[in-house]
Amino acid sequence: MTDKTIAAPLAAALAAKGYASLTSVQQAVLESDAQGRDMLVSAQTGSGKTVAFGLAIAPQLLDGDSLPDAVAPMGLAIAPTRELALQVAAELGWLYAQAGARIATCVGGMDYRTERRALERGAHIVVGTPGRLRDHIERGSLDLSALRVAVLDEADEMLDLGFREDLEFILQSAPEDRRTLMFSATVPPAIEHLATTFQQDALRIQAQGESRQHGDIEYRAFTVAARDREPAIFNILRLHEARTAIIFCKTRANVSHLLARMGNRGFKAVALSGELSQQERTHALQALRDGRAQVCVATDVAARGIDLPGLELVIHADLPTNSETLLHRSGRTGRAGAKGVSALIVMPSDLRKAQMLLKRAKVEATWSPAPSADEVRAQDDTRMLDHPALHRNAEDDGDMARLLLDRFGAERLAQAFVSLWREGRPAPEELTVLQDRAPAAPRERPPFGEAVWFSLSVGHTGRAEARWLLPKICDGGGINRDAIGAIRVREDESFVQIAVAQADRFGKTMELEPGLTMRRLDGEPDLNRGPRQTEARPARRKPDAEGKKNLRVESPGDAPASAKVRSKPRWTAEERSTKAAARVGGPKAGAHKAAGPKDRGAKFAAPRKDKPRKGGR
Repeated sequence: MTDKTIAAPLAAALAAKGYASLTSVQQAVLESDAQGRDMLVSAQTGSGKTVAFGLAIAPQLLDGDSLPDAVAPMGLAIAPTRELALQVAAELGWLYAQAGARIATCVGGMDYRTERRALERGAHIVVGTPGRLRDHIERGSLDLSALRVAVLDEADEMLDLGFREDLEFILQSAPEDRRTLMFSATVPPAIEHLATTFQQDALRIQAQGESRQHGDIEYRAFTVAARDREPAIFNILRLHEARTAIIFCKTRANVSHLLARMGNRGFKAVALSGELSQQERTHALQALRDGRAQVCVATDVAARGIDLPGLELVIHADLPTNSETLLHRSGRTGRAGAKGVSALIVMPSDLRKAQMLLKRAKVEATWSPAPSADEVRAQDDTRMLDHPALHRNAEDDGDMARLLLDRFGAERLAQAFVSLWREGRPAPEELTVLQDRAPAAPRERPPFGEAVWFSLSVGHTGRAEARWLLPKICDGGGINRDAIGAIRVREDESFVQIAVAQADRFGKTMELEPGLTMRRLDGEPDLNRGPRQTEARPARRKPDAEGKKNLRVESPGDAPASAKVRSKPRWTAEERSTKAAARVGGPKAGAHKAAGPKDRGAKFAAPRKDKPRKGGR
């Protein structure tokens, strides 16, 4: 490294690690206007943030080219999870090794006494999680009186995980003249508020590429039937055969269920969830790093900050809750110039949610059905034909090869090779082809009246559906749904009826939004084209105040909604009161089980005393 702003021991460490140049965020924190200032830095996951703040805090730690004796910690780095804190400590360890730095960790799940002894021996830099750091401060084992610089890594995640109070306690325990650096993938209002509270004249740095998708990540969205969710995941894994893959689930229960299913299919998989002990988590990560496992099934919280070498595939088994989480998850792959794939599993009910997530994350995804069993088999055959053993000369094995040919013949040897190649690989799954589903039978509906037909420029190939088109048409013409008749979605275009009195509002053509044009037709379209027909959703029943489904809510395109009570409740209020009183004061235990509708008054009945309740409650 030739950058003169980098201290000699750090430059030597970077050179030994193979750094030929710095990333954009690493260069930004070394600019002259950033020297000595508080900083609020936003940069994508995998952009080299740990090394960036390691370089940025050097002026506050180093005395020339070495570190002074550590009476109390001079540097503090706070991370949201155990794994990320340990990774930060490891990165700072090699970066400051030649400067003689002593680095202590304080993270949940580790032995408290071991951490206390490390702090008593003296540490230049302490790396920890918010809860454990606060615990050490309160017990008197961590003294921040000499702190010169504090770093909050993944600050947005720490706030999401509910660590705000702990962070405030830690920062208030440090000297006011310290330097404070905040690194975050995104900067929501909560982070800005935290920055104004604990930073002074902070320099805002937005690393190049924050507002666009990772250039080395290919986003794929796979549409699958609800019952094919897990088989689709298995086929995606088989199609890519990534060295390491991670599957994100919404809950611990989903992680456990999917892990069991994968084990039954023959995948080498491990889990990461909050219910695991630190030792179990460490073993799972080690299995992924040394190749004993290829797939990690994890929750968002458990996978915060983990860095798995060779991670080529991220699968969102459950869609993330927001665009920031989508980017965080996807950022596990496509790191340090490597290529990666981020695959979303999208069921029909989640289609709009997936589209909005991608739009808000400002990423472009390729949409397609999930890979079929035939596609997986074809990819397997291609890999087999490209196997290195078939393309290199193995002279040492020539005698054995000739012996095998003489004994078994070329055809049987080839069959044995194919069998060995396929052995141990999970069989591909047969999936439902959504496009081949039979259309729903049309419902009888009252005549709409005199109308004009319009065509719209999107159809099934553009993922259009009636409930998505309806509000756009209403907004475009300033009409309500009563003026809209039938909506028919075909393969490449859609058709809609507009009442004659409202048809002129749309003119000959109207652009409802970019890429969606509505054009008036001279007559009735040919609705028999194409294999599919999309009808408005059937009427649904909505419960009334008595808890019974009595109100009929009309679907778009029906006659105006009419709220009609189907029937009165089977019991009057007086009858219900009489029966409730009988249950409370009746002479027989169990009288409340008499036939008739359930009543909430039963919860006031005297408890039975003939046998103890289960569970000790």
